[in-house]
Amino acid sequence: MADETPDSPPIATDVPPSGPGCADCDAAGGWWVHLRRCAACGHVGCCDSSPAQHASAHFRASGHPLIQSYEPGEDWFWDYASNDYYEGPALAPPTSHPDDQPAPGPRGRVPADWRTQIH
Repeated sequence: MADETPDSPPIATDVPPSGPGCADCDAAGGWWVHLRRCAACGHVGCCDSSPAQHASAHFRASGHPLIQSYEPGEDWFWDYASNDYYEGPALAPPTSHPDDQPAPGPRGRVPADWRTQIH
């Protein structure tokens, strides 16, 4: 069910996330620092500290401005359009990547010098 008023960004509370990791990094064999979930379509992308910055690229390509942290224990939203936090509703589960998935991740693809590659 979409949670919209005339001036609010689209939020789909019934759409599950696209997967346990950044869909674009997974397709390219890349890695991420932290994960963000699109509140409109469920696309999981990597944060702006990550080398590829797929979550904000998804916003620019799709126009979907709201993301929610996809990290365990975090439930904050960010609005790329206003460049500020946003109060959003509960989204469909799961609400984070698996607890045993490391950050940065995924296991086995994070380079030893990852700290030198973040933004």
